[in-house]
Amino acid sequence: MSESAGPARFGRVDSDGTVYVVTSTGERRVGQVPDADPAEALAFFVRRFEALETEVNLLSKRIESGTVSPEEARKAVNALSTSIAEANAVGDLDGLIVTLQGLAPQLAAAQEARKAQRAQQNEETRAAKEAMVEQAEKLAAGNDWRGGVNRFRALLDEWKALPRIDRATDDELWHRFSSARTTYTRRRKAQFASENERRDGARKAKEAIIARAREIAGSTDWSDTAAEFRQLMNQWKAAGGAAREIDDALWAEFRGLQDQFFEARSAAFSAEDDEFRENLTAKQSLLDEAEATIVPVTDVKTARDQFRDFLARYNEHGKVPRDAIRPLENRVRALEHAIKAAEDDEWRRTDPEARKRASDTVEMFTTQIEKLAKQADDAEARGDLKKAQKTRESIKTYTEWLNQATKALDEFSGNGA
Repeated sequence: MSESAGPARFGRVDSDGTVYVVTSTGERRVGQVPDADPAEALAFFVRRFEALETEVNLLSKRIESGTVSPEEARKAVNALSTSIAEANAVGDLDGLIVTLQGLAPQLAAAQEARKAQRAQQNEETRAAKEAMVEQAEKLAAGNDWRGGVNRFRALLDEWKALPRIDRATDDELWHRFSSARTTYTRRRKAQFASENERRDGARKAKEAIIARAREIAGSTDWSDTAAEFRQLMNQWKAAGGAAREIDDALWAEFRGLQDQFFEARSAAFSAEDDEFRENLTAKQSLLDEAEATIVPVTDVKTARDQFRDFLARYNEHGKVPRDAIRPLENRVRALEHAIKAAEDDEWRRTDPEARKRASDTVEMFTTQIEKLAKQADDAEARGDLKKAQKTRESIKTYTEWLNQATKALDEFSGNGA
């Protein structure tokens, strides 16, 4: 047998071309290459060993780089170990197996790293799913009937994209998520059903309002019909909204009937206003005259007679335009109030009881001032200057009150009472 270096040193060839490999358990026949040079026969089986050696090296690199999972690597090591032990190849088969066995610590470390990674991933996935469940339960309890649908759809897609965690936890979280989605869907359907029922009720109520508006739109009973149209508008607002396209069409019809009535009323009022403008001019002229002769009131009886004469002539003229009614009434009331104020003022000046009350008040304040003056003089005589000063301050207050009471009394005296 050739003394070749390398893998070939673990093999030999018989004269009949049979090739053997030497292992720790002895020689083992690996094949026969008849009618071939021994070196060539040995090289054929060495190439098989080199192929196995390449597989071992590649597996070692994949394990080191982490491109293969620990489970897959362990399976590959076991498969290669079996293949090498039974391989029809020439080379250091025992060494290859030792090399594979040397990967065990690396595999164990990779297994622990993968376990830690999975634990972290599971925790992150669990936290993510719990957050999604909380969102789903919040949506299920809320009333976001439009945005909630899209959010649930997005949450479901996110859920499907996440890996599963331990079965018990995953099933419990999915049950909560699914229950929340079911609750939301049922509440949403019930809400929409209620909304549809309410909208249908609003539609029927508005159709009834329109039917009544159609009946009164041609009325010439301007006041009562206008009031009824206002009531119909309040009923319209209270009815709520129907479906958008239906509601718009109903409103257009109701608005048209309103416009028909109020435009007719405006035209009628405009015609009336033309007739009433002459009355307005006459009444304004009478008011100008009365205001110039009655105000200011100097003689109550004369003013009252003038006002009665004014009213008689004023009322001979008929209606005036609607927008002039209030200003005219305000001017008439102002005249009447001026006469009434003059009457009240005259009564106050001539009332004997009021004059006596004013006289009594003046007398009371005068007596009190004299009394306080004596008290102040006595205090000074005793040397009690503090008491005297305080008393004289009180005299000042009473003097002011006396002046006011005297003015009130002078008003009665000035009237000749």
